[in-house]
Amino acid sequence: MIVIDREKLASLPLLTLAAPAIRDAYIAVTDGRANLPPVSYLPLNGRNADCHIKYGYIEGDPIFVVKIASGFYDNPTRGLPSSNGMMVAISAETGDVVAVLDDKGLLTDLRTGIGGAIATMALWRSDTRSVGIVGTGTQARIQIRALAALSDRKLHFTVWGRSPEKIAAVRADLADLDLSIEATTDLEALCRQSDAIVTTTPSKEPLIRSDWIAPGTHITAMGADAPGKQELDIALVARADRLFVDLSEQCLDHGEFSAAARAGSIGEGHCVALGAVLSGATQGRGSDQDITIADLTGIATQDIAIARTVLDELGLLGRMEGTTP
Repeated sequence: MIVIDREKLASLPLLTLAAPAIRDAYIAVTDGRANLPPVSYLPLNGRNADCHIKYGYIEGDPIFVVKIASGFYDNPTRGLPSSNGMMVAISAETGDVVAVLDDKGLLTDLRTGIGGAIATMALWRSDTRSVGIVGTGTQARIQIRALAALSDRKLHFTVWGRSPEKIAAVRADLADLDLSIEATTDLEALCRQSDAIVTTTPSKEPLIRSDWIAPGTHITAMGADAPGKQELDIALVARADRLFVDLSEQCLDHGEFSAAARAGSIGEGHCVALGAVLSGATQGRGSDQDITIADLTGIATQDIAIARTVLDELGLLGRMEGTTP
């Protein structure tokens, strides 16, 4: 069995390398190629932590993937990353373990960042230049890196956080990029001035109000990926002209849209699969005046896609017997 450590994985240019596969991962959900059992979710009550187990298969792939991902949201106060985990790639031919990707959460962070950037770019207005990032954690930083790497335009970013020190840390971490990054502790001002907004917090109560959002704004909501999390108020979700999802059953059950669904403000009929937009099967944004929201809860096809990309880049994809070279 081959074990690939985080250091090796971090050396690969996955933000650009895995983007085509992550894009196809959305489409696979809508064209019948994906086999996605329900996500297993384990809350660690009293510890401000949770764990997800996601697994699935894309028809025709040489592997399937089982992913364990944990979030311990108090870890940053201890000087530790909030995310951890691993992916296990298994041969779809023999059932042998091809590789254990001991990424400690890196691949989940990267595929989430790439997936968020793909959704944002597919749904923002054509004249978008100003992007608001809500949050100061790992995913906030990766969303900026992914958009900078994949976008065809010069973007101006504004980062919101409650702590000026945490915002400063984000800007310092991204100092290697030639980017315009502004800092603010005024969330309303960020929302009012941004063409597109990406939310990345584990908030359990709405942060963004409907009356802060102007017509034409796009929002990619990343943070609500488990029961009880919510970043947008229900009125905003109900007001939006178009709602997009990575997987409707997940989003309506435990994603950003779940609170509005429970309140009866929206239903499955209001949600458009992002994969259908990316494949050209259906329309995305209808006009420059539309408010659009994408609710991304994370899907196992993304884990398969980035794991397959890693194994292919390292020349291991053909080793279906799972033996050491």
